[in-house]
Amino acid sequence: MATFKIVSNREVATNTYELWLEGDASGMRTPGQFVTLTIPGFFLSRPLSVAEWTDTSMRIFYKAVGDGTKKLASMKEGGLDVTTGLGNGYIHPHPEGKTPVLIAGGSGVPPMLGLTKKFVAEGLTPVVILGFNREDELFLTEDFKEAGADLRIATADGSVGAKGFVTTPLEEVIAEKGADALYVYACGPLPMFRSVVSIMDREQIDGSFSMEERMGCGMGICYGCSIKTKQGMRRVCKEGPVFKKEAILW
Repeated sequence: MATFKIVSNREVATNTYELWLEGDASGMRTPGQFVTLTIPGFFLSRPLSVAEWTDTSMRIFYKAVGDGTKKLASMKEGGLDVTTGLGNGYIHPHPEGKTPVLIAGGSGVPPMLGLTKKFVAEGLTPVVILGFNREDELFLTEDFKEAGADLRIATADGSVGAKGFVTTPLEEVIAEKGADALYVYACGPLPMFRSVVSIMDREQIDGSFSMEERMGCGMGICYGCSIKTKQGMRRVCKEGPVFKKEAILW
């Protein structure tokens, strides 16, 4: 754990905040890892995903939905105790010759920016599919475009992009490129995963999923975030949060 200085903390979409922190972030190694952040006055740390980082700074996005994150949203300066580099991110080797398709919804969006930049640096053009409920919830979309992604957006009310859910653009990408040319990376809520997996199973597409679970310690001690896999119970905070699709019992 290290103390980070708040550089900026601002609302960028409805109830979504961008938090820039300055401190020792050298523990971060790969997109998909997360941090736990201690909010003054609250006992349990909050696990938060990281959009991008350097050795001395981190860019974090979070939703202000509970008392803790609402308190965090009110903090514009000062220090925060943060534990960095937790969990295993997107470390599986990307299959050669496959187009990476990055699918995210809500709080699952931030780590996909770091993963996008990783693929672009490797000479690949990832297809990024982001799902939101409505236009006022969109964030990071311009960052994905500037990073070099082939960006597709879906909104439930049709205010931006395709009307519906992330499955609509996914079906379009399958029709354009062919299922056998794709490998999926996903991060978001379980209902989204189930819809995406049903298509992937039908089309025989492989992928890796970053699972979201409530966490207590965030370090593998309490086992509160365990999920069922084909190898038995696994901790999202320790063995995950990223698992291969075929390892998860859906």
